[in-house]
Amino acid sequence: MIRTIAIVLALALAAFAGYLLSVGFFGGSDSANKTAAKEVEAVEWVAAAPGRVEPGSGEIRVGSALLGKVAEVPVSINNEVEDGQLLIRLDDEEARANLAAAEAEEGLALRERDKQTSTSGRRRVSNAEDAVYSAEREVTGAQFELDAALSGKSKGEATDQQLTDARSRLSRAKRRVRRERLEYAQAQAKSNLPALNRFESALTKARANVALAASQLDKTRIRAPQAGNVLQLNAKKGEIVAPSPENPLAVIGDISTLHVKAEVDDGEVSKIKVGQKAFVRSINYPDRDFDGHVTALAPTMATPRIGARGPRRPTDIEVLEMTIELDGDVPLLPGMRVDAFVRPSN
Repeated sequence: MIRTIAIVLALALAAFAGYLLSVGFFGGSDSANKTAAKEVEAVEWVAAAPGRVEPGSGEIRVGSALLGKVAEVPVSINNEVEDGQLLIRLDDEEARANLAAAEAEEGLALRERDKQTSTSGRRRVSNAEDAVYSAEREVTGAQFELDAALSGKSKGEATDQQLTDARSRLSRAKRRVRRERLEYAQAQAKSNLPALNRFESALTKARANVALAASQLDKTRIRAPQAGNVLQLNAKKGEIVAPSPENPLAVIGDISTLHVKAEVDDGEVSKIKVGQKAFVRSINYPDRDFDGHVTALAPTMATPRIGARGPRRPTDIEVLEMTIELDGDVPLLPGMRVDAFVRPSN
């Protein structure tokens, strides 16, 4: 019995020794050692910082300037939108009624003024004021025409040519406004200009009311401030929305390029400069490094916005915001948290 046990133990020890030799425990082969060394080889870096992936254009948070009810949301998440495209339309019945009433008052005031003999020395000013008003009304009409063309284009109901024509009309109208306002300012700058009479004053007031009503109507249209993709959309038809910088109704960004905003501790700021090579890592892609380079450093230190959640402690340090432009097409998504590493300077 004892002899049998001894034989079994000897065989087990021989098998274990063979295993150790196969994995290189006693020196191993050169190829095995090289493989192990390669696996533990570390990438050199001089500074590390937590970061967040953003669109190349940054995230544009779009909100409402008015308290109102959502009447229409003609876009969806991830839609590509053009500069000035309508994202959300609030209920505008009251705003339209106010504009119609203001325009009626302006028309009456204009007829009353024209029945009277114009004040001597104010003819040029009156003509310039009339031209400014006409140009501003043209801009309002052209803007709503462009809204309709952009919406129709996204639904396949308008052609590229119709969209181009609408953009051209709006551009011409805006140029005309600038030109007419300059002429009006020059006319107003004339020395010894006579005061307005009662009818001229009433017309000026009526036109100011039209401009105010038109502005309120325009605020019921929430438009894309630039071309990009709809990254977030926090409005539904029928909801009541209000101005809130903390809770945007939509977030727009150009995701054709991506960058990382990282926060560097003050102890490592001196190690970094614009142009240095960098790379980022994400827990979503544990086996990949995404290369890039430092494109910007903030001019001042600031309070951390990335990193551990929770209340800030008095001992927390200030950080410097660093922007890393990522190279090529990467699978990272805006909003992902990453770790950013800056390589040594050459």
